[in-house]
Amino acid sequence: MLRVMIFTAGLAAMGVVFFVIANPSLSYSARAEEPESAAGRGRAQVSSWPNWMGERHDGISRETGWSTDWPEDGLKVVWQREIGIGFSSVSIAGGRLFSMGYSEGIESVFCLDQTTGETIWTHAYPSKLIDNLYEGGPGATPTIDGKRVYTVGKEGQLMCFRVTDGKIIWQRDLQADLQVGLPEWGFNGSPFILGDQLILEAGRVVSFDKASGELNWQTEKHTAGYGSAVSFDYQNAGLIATLDSDALRLVQANDGVQVDAFPWKSPFRTNSTTPIVHEGTIYISTGYQVGCGLFRLNDGKLELVYDNRKMRNHFNNSILRDGYLYGFDGNSNFGRVVNLTCMKHDTGEVVWTESGLGCGSLMIADGKLVILSDDGRLVIANATSAGFEELCSASILEGRCWTVPVLLDGCVYARNAAGDLVAVQLPK
Repeated sequence: MLRVMIFTAGLAAMGVVFFVIANPSLSYSARAEEPESAAGRGRAQVSSWPNWMGERHDGISRETGWSTDWPEDGLKVVWQREIGIGFSSVSIAGGRLFSMGYSEGIESVFCLDQTTGETIWTHAYPSKLIDNLYEGGPGATPTIDGKRVYTVGKEGQLMCFRVTDGKIIWQRDLQADLQVGLPEWGFNGSPFILGDQLILEAGRVVSFDKASGELNWQTEKHTAGYGSAVSFDYQNAGLIATLDSDALRLVQANDGVQVDAFPWKSPFRTNSTTPIVHEGTIYISTGYQVGCGLFRLNDGKLELVYDNRKMRNHFNNSILRDGYLYGFDGNSNFGRVVNLTCMKHDTGEVVWTESGLGCGSLMIADGKLVILSDDGRLVIANATSAGFEELCSASILEGRCWTVPVLLDGCVYARNAAGDLVAVQLPK
């Protein structure tokens, strides 16, 4: 059976799990620090998209002032360049754009000028492609935190760079330091910054000191997942939620002590979404035939409220807005029967589906779905439960496109698996 997986922070998942917390003291805490302002190479705007799923870790941009009245001959390409094979999305702050790619035995971290696409600095190191049933290459998205940027390589090369010039501040080898093996699809979880900690899902949930790289704590080993961590508050304590290929796991943020774990196994060891915490709920999603569910955290135990197989995110996260989840249900390999799906967040009821976009990805901005189909078509549709309503579309890339696009400062930044990275201008 063909198993195709890719994870950008990884990319995202397989079905959907939901958690409703009976105790109202559970709430999402945007603990990741806001990036410090940078000179921005003369840029006037102060907006940013500093990490996987954006500054609020919800996949929703505050971007406004762009139009869906697109020219018939397509969107203007501001710049385009090659960065190598991979599925790493982009992070942007202070006028600098970061991403990763692979070419001829070398993996590279790129720092580009957001406006021109010109190279500010790069860092390259030897790495395997790890092209197991897909193109391979790095899948984690760089995380910008003030004057530092953090990256995770395919073989577990964890690095902290100085944003200005790419100087390495510290680096770790996840395989050696955590005594874990190389995951089947490589390391793909993006770094999550929580106060002074850098937290990863890497075959263990692990915390490093973000300034020095020293190990704070680590959990016991488990089958690696490919998504990122999120944090929230519960009964005046900080918790971390991660999804690995064995379970949804909750640990204490200060010491990594496990609070609970609810079994959520993938038949192919490929759970790869990031949990969504919102107003007393935790939502996770995985592909194949695992499906979705709703849980309650009651006295420190996760209790299943419902489950179904109506939202099976293969590797890209669903996005939650106004009580509805928007995501791609289905797997890239099973006859490519994948539907964009809108689901009620509290009940798991599907309210509409739309075919024809393949195993794509999306973010939300200004009340609209910003969708990149898997064949490179950029589609804008209203983010509404009333039904799918396409507003405009344009082809911006060729080849396989599984990586989430980013809309910032009037441009959409998108890439394909081969490493074509493009910035296209949206009309004002």
